[in-house]
Amino acid sequence: MYSQETTIVNATGLHARPASAFSKMAMGFKSNVTIKKADAEGDGANAKSMLSLMTQGLACGTKVVIAADGEDEQEAVAALVEFIDGGCGE
Repeated sequence: MYSQETTIVNATGLHARPASAFSKMAMGFKSNVTIKKADAEGDGANAKSMLSLMTQGLACGTKVVIAADGEDEQEAVAALVEFIDGGCGE
């Protein structure tokens, strides 16, 4: 398992459009990918499910941990962190 922490920087957080783009990007990897608030307990939400992402309340300024487990785990985490660091395409 590989994980990395980052902070959501786009003003509207991970709302519908960026959540959709995030989950589609996550689906492109073979690894299981999760996202959770950095201070939260548990395994986190399935990053490949837009509905799971939307229920997390990931607003601007929220520190999150993106984790992946599988053959392309490092590539998956790096790409998703880059997406968030880049403002989620907004």
